[in-house]
Amino acid sequence: MEDHPIQSLMKTAMENIKEMVDVNTIVGDPVETPDGSIIIPISRVSFGFAAGGSEFDKPDKQPEKGIELPFGGGSGGGVTVQPVAFLVVGQGQVRLLPVDHHAMLDRVIDMAPQIITQIENMLQNRSQAKH
Repeated sequence: MEDHPIQSLMKTAMENIKEMVDVNTIVGDPVETPDGSIIIPISRVSFGFAAGGSEFDKPDKQPEKGIELPFGGGSGGGVTVQPVAFLVVGQGQVRLLPVDHHAMLDRVIDMAPQIITQIENMLQNRSQAKH
């Protein structure tokens, strides 16, 4: 049994998307800085795909057995690559630096317990120094 034309459209579109998106698209190539740190870009990849088609009937006759009907169809796809963070490895630590505009707020929230502890220590040191 021969493949239907829509199968060929879908196969071609999926192969093209597969060529565009691989693991190196998500986790980029590492870059070494002069101080020896390694920076690895991390991205979010989204893709979509659609295909469709129709067979056209002869206007006033039923198709005879063995005669193929005309086919019209199409397919399409799209890929979006959005940088989300940089993984920085160096100086004895690993840090994830988000690119998102909410990153500063997230970092402040993450650091809040450390800041509170430092303030408590400062207040204790002051009260001990007074006595």
